[in-house]
Order: sequence, then structure tokens, then C-alpha cells
Amino acid sequence: MNRVTLAILLLFGTALALYWQVQQKKANLPPAQIVEEKPDFIATDLKSLSFNDQGQLESRVSATYMEHFNSDALTVFSDPVYTLFPKNGQGEWQLTAKIGKLDKFADKVTLENEVKVEALSFDEPLQQLTTSYLALDIGTMILTSDKEIQISGNNFHLSGLGLYADLNKEEVKLLSEIKGTYEPK
Repeated sequence: MNRVTLAILLLFGTALALYWQVQQKKANLPPAQIVEEKPDFIATDLKSLSFNDQGQLESRVSATYMEHFNSDALTVFSDPVYTLFPKNGQGEWQLTAKIGKLDKFADKVTLENEVKVEALSFDEPLQQLTTSYLALDIGTMILTSDKEIQISGNNFHLSGLGLYADLNKEEVKLLSEIKGTYEPK
């Protein structure tokens, strides 16, 4: 055996020994703990009323299940039903979804999966809006979405991509790819 072969074998042996030592140290380390944040409190069959500074009813919320996380001021709802009463007193709206999230820091509610907005008055021209995602700014009562929107009302149907709706001003805008039909009486 010549010196080159012996040097290669010695180098290979040292590398193997170091690799084995590192693997042994890794095996002796405790497994990484996955920290899952637990809610600070939960509720089932939740019903809540919210009033503005003048004492007028602003919203009513119910849900089958709720979890609240104090650390990030987030509340997660299962099957939420929000009833909104805009500032001018005109129109009452009921928003439903499979999942709802209230972010108190941003003063925003997001609704996901089978989202439906319904007018509680038959006099409203817009009776129903459906989508897969909707965000509500509670302070301004503005609804936004970047998903597909379906709207039905008194004698008309609309569809489009994206939404901007101001419930206080009673304005609804579909943002793109708008299609509609009107059915005269």
C-alpha cells in the first residue's frame, strides 16, 4: 500500500467518524416542540350584541363555536351570522359563512366559505350576494372581496370578479368581468 492510498483511507475514515459523531448528537437532541397557540377562551352557541357610542344597535353576532386569542386580538367563529345595522338606519343586512374571523386590531371581519349577504328588508333592490370570501371594515361598513361575486335582486342577476360595497351609502360596485340579466315585470 502506498502513501497516497493510505492518506485517502485515513481521510475517508476521519470523515466517516465525524459524520457518525454528528448523527449521534442529533439523535440525542429532544424533538422540536411545535407550539400551537391555545385560545384564551371559547364559547359555544354564542350570541352577542354590539352598540355604538349613542347606544344604538350596531350589530348582532351569533355562531355555533368561537375561539378568542388575546395575544393577537383575533376571534375565530364557526358558522357565524352577523346582522348589521348601518349608520343611517336604512337597510339591515345579514352576513353568513362557514368561517369568520374578527381582527380587533384592524377592526375587520373576514368571512370565508359559502359567504352570503342578505337584505332583511324586501324593499331593498339588492336581495342577496354570494361569494367565497368577503372582508368587512367594521368602522366604515365597507365590504370588499377579490373573489367571484353573484348578486340577485328585484328582477336582476349580476356576476363579476371583485367587490366594493359601502353599506352606509348603499353603493355596490363589481370590479371586473361583469355580466348581468334584467327581467322586466
